[in-house]
Amino acid sequence: HVQLVESGGGSVQAGGSLRLSCAASGDTECMGWFRQAPEKDREGVVTVDHGGVVTYFADSVKGRFTISQDSAKNTVYLQMNNLTPLDTGTYYCAAGTPVGPQCGKWAGDFAYTGRGTQVTVS
Repeated sequence: HVQLVESGGGSVQAGGSLRLSCAASGDTECMGWFRQAPEKDREGVVTVDHGGVVTYFADSVKGRFTISQDSAKNTVYLQMNNLTPLDTGTYYCAAGTPVGPQCGKWAGDFAYTGRGTQVTVS
């Protein structure tokens, strides 16, 4: 069982930046970030494999968000720049194993999910 702990959420004004962190309790092959706005379905933001290859990146965040990882610490980071109110929601870190040849892009593809961290952009 892998435990995930997210941190770094908060409230910012439009155009601002936040950096989310997710620390996993053990090695994982795939990690990702998902988000859920009020009354909306959870959606994928970005997923990455253990080697750092991005396997999914939502069009809505391309050019503004970047993902990085510290494999030695089993930690992934999500740098979010130029935030807009549409980015508001609860951000969840997820971990799991590949679906077929690569990491999945749906929340259901990941066996483990953190408790989430709130991001509010006004």
